[in-house]
Amino acid sequence: MPSFDTLCAPNFVEIKNAVTNVEKEIATRFDFKGSSAAIELKDKEIFAFGDSEFHLTQIEDILRNKLSKRSVDIRFLNKADGIQKIGGDKVKQVFTLKNGVDSDTAKKIQRLIKDSKLKTQAAIQGDVVRISGAKRDDLQAAMALIKDHIKDAPLSFDNFRD
Repeated sequence: MPSFDTLCAPNFVEIKNAVTNVEKEIATRFDFKGSSAAIELKDKEIFAFGDSEFHLTQIEDILRNKLSKRSVDIRFLNKADGIQKIGGDKVKQVFTLKNGVDSDTAKKIQRLIKDSKLKTQAAIQGDVVRISGAKRDDLQAAMALIKDHIKDAPLSFDNFRD
């Protein structure tokens, strides 16, 4: 039975390269000279450090720019609530990276497929939603339907089997 997987997985190699480019730009920019502005990537989190909120907003702008230049969807970034003070006059901002389809989005996809009257079925399997159907055309219609209706998550389709 033909099927495909709907997933939300960023390209971590490109994200690492973008963070490295941000580090280089911070080191060379005039407005960051003499400050403790920095950025680092640990697992699925990006930490931005600076002397003020202005530095953090500048680092965020540079990061979003570098990610978009590397064809990484910026919807993968989740900005944590608030800016944390870390001692002295230093501040920190945390960005988490979305990885996997969250349960609410998976339920939306499942409901969308069920309500669409296509001859397909959606099954939630961990952080992936598997769509299966009798015909390849139905699966392609399901892909188009998901792309049109789910705009808040950077979804991709993988593992298309005939």
